[in-house]
Amino acid sequence: MASDKHVPCGPCKFDDFTIEAGSWCTNCEEGLCEDCENVHRKIKLLRNHKVISIEDYRKIENVTISLVCELHGENLELFCQNHDKALCKACIRSLNKLCPGVVPISVASKKARQSTALSDLEKEIQGTLLNMQEFTKNRESATKEIEKQELMVKNIVFETRTKINRYLDKLQEKLLLKLGSISDNCKSKNKELLQKLESKTKLLIKLNEQTLQLKQLSSDIQLFLGTRQVNERIVSEIKSIKSEMSATKDFELKVDIHSLIENFSKKVEDFGQIKVLESCTEFEFRNYKMDQAQIEASVPASGILSNMKLQLIKTFQMKRENDFVIDVRGCVILPNGNLLMTNYSKQNQLVEYKYTGEHMRDIQVSALPFFIAVIDPNRIAVTYGDTAKFMEIRNTHSFRAEKEIRLPSNGYGVSHEDGRLYVKSGNSTIQVMDLSGKQLETLKLSSDSVLNITTSRDKIFYTDYKKNIVHCCRLNGEELWQVKRESVSHPYGVTVDHDRNVYVVGLVSNNLTIIQQDGKDSKTLLTESDGLFYPQAVDFDMDKRTLLICNKGGKVSMYKVV
Repeated sequence: MASDKHVPCGPCKFDDFTIEAGSWCTNCEEGLCEDCENVHRKIKLLRNHKVISIEDYRKIENVTISLVCELHGENLELFCQNHDKALCKACIRSLNKLCPGVVPISVASKKARQSTALSDLEKEIQGTLLNMQEFTKNRESATKEIEKQELMVKNIVFETRTKINRYLDKLQEKLLLKLGSISDNCKSKNKELLQKLESKTKLLIKLNEQTLQLKQLSSDIQLFLGTRQVNERIVSEIKSIKSEMSATKDFELKVDIHSLIENFSKKVEDFGQIKVLESCTEFEFRNYKMDQAQIEASVPASGILSNMKLQLIKTFQMKRENDFVIDVRGCVILPNGNLLMTNYSKQNQLVEYKYTGEHMRDIQVSALPFFIAVIDPNRIAVTYGDTAKFMEIRNTHSFRAEKEIRLPSNGYGVSHEDGRLYVKSGNSTIQVMDLSGKQLETLKLSSDSVLNITTSRDKIFYTDYKKNIVHCCRLNGEELWQVKRESVSHPYGVTVDHDRNVYVVGLVSNNLTIIQQDGKDSKTLLTESDGLFYPQAVDFDMDKRTLLICNKGGKVSMYKVV
């Protein structure tokens, strides 16, 4: 910020007068009052000096530009064009041999305002600012990613705790059931013995009553014989009771807690360990001057694309159930000729239509479907965007899920090539895996604003919807070309024909553009006047040479490429 302090007049200050300057000489590097400015202008040697207002000076007063040689302390009056270096006279005297490229600095600086050096400097500063902005966004995104990871780790901890609790509850329930069974068995044995003792007690009481009656009422002979008979009975009962008593056992219930559970609180000191895996950020400092030279190059249309035309086959509007909003993100022409679209809005459904536009069925899936790719006549791959970190391989006839493949992050665009699945998942990466879900490699993209991809033989094509760029790279991630067209705003869905020409729909520009397979030519094929309104999905059927285009709101169009 410019300073508000007073700038004194240099010549007046030299004469010990303090007068505020109204202008500034950039050559003399001192302020001038009105009188001194007039004198300054009249002196022949000073007439070519650049004098600016104090207000303008305040804008540049903090820009440090030294006009004095750092080595010798003299004014820089010469410039060596061969070595691109400013020199003072002392520098010249110290040289053994004078370089032929030395000219007065006044000559070298004559066209400084129109020089490419100034233009390059401005572009370099602007490019650096753009890099700083992008890197700031990158770090902000990284911070949000850490917050997501923190939440994920918390969920893992909570889920683990819940699993442990559930498992302990299950073990506890199993142990208590066993305890109840053993306890009931012990109590049953005691109850059975108590019933026997009760029966024998009643018998003894009865025998005691009979003995008293014999004693009081019977004859001597009856008493004699009865005493012996009752005695035999008593002896037998006493023997039986003693036998029961000797066989009787006392029960004591105890428990041995499993040693792992017993020592859990003693030996397990941590719930887990939080690890931080550090890696160098893959953010690259971009050369915007080079990018601009590559991207903005305008190439005249060639005969290959100029003769290409589209012939409308069919157009229809997808039906809306219960006024649900339609948001088509992906579409394919299935091997049987039917059309399959994703509806990335509220209902977890794929929608199937006949080639004629007749609605066939809504297919329930695991989450909000984002993208579809045909693997073979019997299988498709489905990704779920922001709603799931997995994708599924589904049967094209029953549409049942045959396999779930876990992803490192949310899955967006997906394409199949030669037994491999290429999935946009993670920050600026494409995950490459086989059909079993085995991770084969991770490809780094040159942008983090990529959702849609497609493959063709040995190439990958993807769209950067923020920077309005279409990229082409090899299957190993090596970039081959990139194209930016002012006519294409927010390039979204992308597909490739049999000649590997690339078809891209512009979400905001409401158009369909074809790009030649080498990236050197392009042509707009359809516009808003052809019914394109927020087009998001596009697919090319190689066998039928048919192009399928879907607007965000569910308008479907099919074209024959001629």
